[in-house]
Amino acid sequence: MTAELKKYTREQVEALELAPGFAHEQLEGLVPELAGEEDLRQALEQAFDYRGDVTLTLKNGERIEAYIFNRITGASLADSYLQYFTPKAPEKRKVSYADIARLEFTGKDRAAGKHWEDWVKAYNEKKAAGEKNIALAPDALE
Repeated sequence: MTAELKKYTREQVEALELAPGFAHEQLEGLVPELAGEEDLRQALEQAFDYRGDVTLTLKNGERIEAYIFNRITGASLADSYLQYFTPKAPEKRKVSYADIARLEFTGKDRAAGKHWEDWVKAYNEKKAAGEKNIALAPDALE
């Protein structure tokens, strides 16, 4: 153990391990109103943070079911784009913000109801029961 780590007590380290989790908005099923550029930018930021699929409707009428994994924001909508995966294509794709007419949070939010505090509670219950080598695994995706 390094000298830097030794200066902390066990209680201090455990307190750091129990930091509060991040509260996510309930977005599943939401169809935000995209009245202007700022509305679109905010909705796409939410879509980037969302842990499920969204459906994008482009201005040409094409509908894309996608999981958004990255975005590049530029000075204009034409300079900004999303990167996404679709169930129908194995490669990464991208679309310009300027081409998006509608956004729907259509996929199941994979982390809904899953909170850091619940995970810590389950861990502490197993620890208090005397279990060793505790490994809490994530739930199956289905």
